[in-house]
Amino acid sequence: MTHVRRFDHVGLTVSDLAAATAFFVALGLEVEGTGTVEGEFVETVCAIPGARCEIAMLRPPDGGCRLELSSFVTPDHVPGSPAAMANELGLRNVSFEVGDLDAAVAALAADGYGLVGGVGEYEGSVRMAYVRGPDGIVVSLFEQLVGPGS
Repeated sequence: MTHVRRFDHVGLTVSDLAAATAFFVALGLEVEGTGTVEGEFVETVCAIPGARCEIAMLRPPDGGCRLELSSFVTPDHVPGSPAAMANELGLRNVSFEVGDLDAAVAALAADGYGLVGGVGEYEGSVRMAYVRGPDGIVVSLFEQLVGPGS
């Protein structure tokens, strides 16, 4: 029996919702909606009494999998490991295909976000770079050099 019907979203907890939203909007995501979640529902799901968080739901231009950004108002957020490397357990990156990797990296650099390492190319088919965004979130950006089936 298959339980999953579709991939809906990835959720990230951030300390500054406005800054994180601006970061992902600059990459080309669109704000689908914003709101505040509190009360019995979120307390039950998260197992955090008194939880109240602000959220922004973002979607890519193609309407694919969404990105939920959450910022807890109460209780205060707990710092993660903003310098986590790819081999540390847990969610390590969110990946997006871009049309021009160099332009995307340059735009993020202009906003103060730098590369984790460098720009790599894999067998002439894809170029990729990791950028460390707000709260240390690693965003994988890749540019397809050869179309599928080519």
